[in-house]
Amino acid sequence: MRNRALFVIALLALAMSAGSIPKAFGAQTVWSGLVIAENVDKPAAIPPELTRIEQTLKNLFGYNQFQVIGQSRKTLKTGEEDWLAASKYFALHVDARGEHAGGYVLNLKLYKEQELLLEWDTKLNQQSPLVIKGPQVGGGQLLLVLVVQ
Repeated sequence: MRNRALFVIALLALAMSAGSIPKAFGAQTVWSGLVIAENVDKPAAIPPELTRIEQTLKNLFGYNQFQVIGQSRKTLKTGEEDWLAASKYFALHVDARGEHAGGYVLNLKLYKEQELLLEWDTKLNQQSPLVIKGPQVGGGQLLLVLVVQ
């Protein structure tokens, strides 16, 4: 009888504390950016949001300057929020569709003015930023960058 009472107390304590256990990835901030990558004679300093991945960007895309033309920061509490990073001509709509092991499941839509250019589903991991090559813009390239901060 005493063991049964201890078991019930332990079970109740576990049930009561389950609501206060923090989610593995909840309340994290995601930075989303629309970035123009180009080669110039005198490149400007890299924006602070990209310093962590500067060398990777240079190695992958071969450009020496990266300029943020639109950005957004969103704190994810449920993993099911949506937000928009917009510039004068382009907009990236991000729809988080829940968590997965190590990050978030996302639906991304890239617009040029009102025209939907692309839509795709992907995963964003905390350990590895997501960088997607977009369309050519002038003498450069549009990059879509998402980073869990």
